[in-house]
Amino acid sequence: METGFGRETGLNHLLKYNKEPFHIQHALTVEGVMRYFAETLGYGEDADFWAMVGLLHDIDYGQYPEQHCRKAPELLREIGAGEEFIHAVVSHGYGICADVAPEHEMERVLFAVDELTGLIGAAVKMRPSQSASDLEVPSLKKKYKDKKFAAGCSREVIARGAEMLGWDLDTLFEKTILAMRACEKPVAEEFARLMENTGA
Repeated sequence: METGFGRETGLNHLLKYNKEPFHIQHALTVEGVMRYFAETLGYGEDADFWAMVGLLHDIDYGQYPEQHCRKAPELLREIGAGEEFIHAVVSHGYGICADVAPEHEMERVLFAVDELTGLIGAAVKMRPSQSASDLEVPSLKKKYKDKKFAAGCSREVIARGAEMLGWDLDTLFEKTILAMRACEKPVAEEFARLMENTGA
């Protein structure tokens, strides 16, 4: 699986169309989480592809939120992304803002973890440690069941994602917490550097 472009090109393209710090941090987080899943699910040779799909999955959201997943193909073709890559990005909006269904396991993982990383991120902010390092599944389940907590994170989408993967929620929660622990430090460091360079 080839992206057709390098990481620097992908990151610069993300920053071209997304200025909000929250969106940039989310992109970096999903990139790290997708790389972790590629490496732990036996797709290590495609880890760069998985990670880049994670980085650019919301490429159109910053400037074109009303056209989310519909504007993405045009923007991704600007940097030479192939149809396989575009399909992967668009499929994370299946049943929400797109009719392209996740087919590859990578696409199903992206669908499942996109919303969940937001929920975990919100839960982490409430912890004294400000880290996923001491977040456990029972604590996350409580947050998940509290519909008022991080209300913007769709529980329905998370549950559908777990079902697509054939995992129960506990399995999805545990794997995604571990993924966020693994990438937490490098994501924080790169995000801080990017914010410093952009003056945000």
